Amino acid sequence: MKLFIDTGLVEEVEEIASWGVLSGATTNPSLLAKADGDPGDIIRRICDLVDGPTSAEVVATDAEGMITEGRALAGLHDHVVVKVPFSPAGLQATRELTSDGIRVNMTLVFSAAQAILTAEAGATYVSCFMGRVDDIAVDATAVLAEIVDALRDSEAQVLAASLRHPMHAVTAATLGCDVSTVPAKVLKQMLVHPLTTGGIDKFAADWQSDPRFAEWLSGLVEGAPARA
Repeated sequence: MKLFIDTGLVEEVEEIASWGVLSGATTNPSLLAKADGDPGDIIRRICDLVDGPTSAEVVATDAEGMITEGRALAGLHDHVVVKVPFSPAGLQATRELTSDGIRVNMTLVFSAAQAILTAEAGATYVSCFMGRVDDIAVDATAVLAEIVDALRDSEAQVLAASLRHPMHAVTAATLGCDVSTVPAKVLKQMLVHPLTTGGIDKFAADWQSDPRFAEWLSGLVEGAPARA
């Protein structure tokens, strides 16, 4: 399963892209509104940092407006994927945009039936919001599993979104989702385990109690040939 970051903040992308785990990103108008600067410049910078698909969302509610905005957004960068909300207008816009060779991420898909329509319209990504499903006391795991099963033979990729905690990411991976888009806060939570922290502290204490290994490794580094 590929990991995208869900954010509108360049500084979050800069930090987490340095880990080497990101394959793309998703943004939306609400996230971009929290950032300082021109939205177009922010989207371009995120595209460059993740070097992969980066969703930018339309705000129009009619098909013609979605198509016009989608074409403009796609012109910002080769990595831009146009995010369109699920609706009859969204399906129409998706078909038109994909006919132009523009990739679409259809968002707010909450059932297998909607996912099938989305895939048939030509969307590259089908986004199901796990957290929002949980919010209405419906089993997000069951909903996502049904969507994954329904699209198993489709070219459309299932994208798990609205991840609220690390177990959402684990569940999405276990179910066979192609992508999860994860907020920076949750990505950082995925780093943490008490045994990892304790193990690092124990190793550090061991090396500090006997500096010979550290001295040997320092000498090895100094003697290593420089790499171009």
